[in-house]
Amino acid sequence: MSNYQNSLESKLWAIADVLRGNMDANEFKNYILGFIFYRYLSEKLEIHMNSELENDNLTFAEAWEKDEFKEDLKEEGIEALGYFLEPQYLFRNIVEKAKVNKFILEDLLNSLNYISNSSMGTASQDDFSNLFEDVDLNSSKLGKSEDDKNKTISKIILNLNDIDFKLDDDDADILGDAYEYLISQFASSAGKKAGEFYTPQEVSKILAKIVSLGKKRLKNVYDPTCGSGSLLLRVARECEVGDFYGQELNQTTYNLARMNMILHGVKYVDFDIKQGDTLENPKHLDKKFDAVVANPPFSAKWSADKSFLDDERFAAYGKLAPKSKADYAFLQHMIFQLDENGTMGIVLPHGVLFRGAAEGTIREYLVDEKNYLDAVIGLPANIFYGTSIPTCILIFKKCREADQDVLFIDASMEFEKVKNQNKLRPEDIEKIVNTYANREEIEKYSHRARLEEIRENDFNLNIPRYVDTFEEEEPIDLDEVCDELEKIAVEMEDVDKEIKKYCDELGIRTPIF
Repeated sequence: MSNYQNSLESKLWAIADVLRGNMDANEFKNYILGFIFYRYLSEKLEIHMNSELENDNLTFAEAWEKDEFKEDLKEEGIEALGYFLEPQYLFRNIVEKAKVNKFILEDLLNSLNYISNSSMGTASQDDFSNLFEDVDLNSSKLGKSEDDKNKTISKIILNLNDIDFKLDDDDADILGDAYEYLISQFASSAGKKAGEFYTPQEVSKILAKIVSLGKKRLKNVYDPTCGSGSLLLRVARECEVGDFYGQELNQTTYNLARMNMILHGVKYVDFDIKQGDTLENPKHLDKKFDAVVANPPFSAKWSADKSFLDDERFAAYGKLAPKSKADYAFLQHMIFQLDENGTMGIVLPHGVLFRGAAEGTIREYLVDEKNYLDAVIGLPANIFYGTSIPTCILIFKKCREADQDVLFIDASMEFEKVKNQNKLRPEDIEKIVNTYANREEIEKYSHRARLEEIRENDFNLNIPRYVDTFEEEEPIDLDEVCDELEKIAVEMEDVDKEIKKYCDELGIRTPIF
């Protein structure tokens, strides 16, 4: 990691100290990430407008003072960037007021509302509306009085202003990386709640590399439980992605995902993130996707209403995932959305590999009837925030050969321990991906199972049934053990004689051993 990156991350985490103690990480992330995003939108707009006005020898602020430019400037902002902001509401102007201890809360609130409202009735409305609703400037946790709140927020704004995000460098994604860093830090601090919005980068890398394997471009990628969108963005680091689609139940996390997309340079026309319950109210059923990835909430509850037996996503299986465990419901939904030539990767708890009843029926249908399962990858325990349970990645394809085997990989023992978390190292990730890509059999690590072998195991996919990791103990030489015991007995006899001698000299009774 570069010195700049180290310095950047230290400064960012120091800003969190302003709020730490007043509220938990899950709350104060809304302020810090929200203000970073506000700064980004302000500077992005100003850079764009100044560039557009170069031929007029005007800056954005100067042009706004001329009535004949106002409508054109608004139109340009909405069309090119999806939003607009008057110069008086730019981040740098709020900073100037904070520097001289002016009251900024009202101006700040107006700025955030202006951004959200500027897209109303336009093509970008869904991407910008209510983006800042979780930045509650009236919260009593910011301070008892309005002055106290103002001081707290001013301090954060001024600290943020000291960081150079290099926004005018088109090749740099410093702000996006900073955002990802903060999200991961908040996830580790927030503990159990973290699973809602963040998949550890190492797991994201494995999924992204596998679903993009051998492809330079994906037409689209979809995540039905997209959290902060980090998994979708990770796929775009492996190959070019045309469009990003996702759905997220939690309103706060949904806002985070939209911010994250824009911060990483994804134009508003190239992503479609929706809010809502993917199982009960799916938003993208009319589409099929080249790549489908997800880290759904483990063993979440869902309605399992009988009407779902008529739903085209679930009807063919004849059974529904149980109410107490929606794992297979998410899996079935994703299979439905997967294009014929696409690849799907999903992270799930190990229970999905062997649980019986309805889940066993669904599993058998997917493996035997449809031949969609391509690989089962066992991950180490304790690599997710907020849960120590071991997890697995399941890879599915609809275009497999009729007699193709299923690859089992046991990567559960290859990791490094970092504080309380287990962490996959770059070499661990590389080994998993290469083993999958080459469908390689490695002793005590991977195995290619024919369908007959899986049938013999009654479609139980528990990894130890296929990858033998048993370490044989060295044989014991009983004669050697007997010799050792005799030697010890002789030594004990000598020790007893020595103790008796000392006891006789002292005139005390010899203890009985």
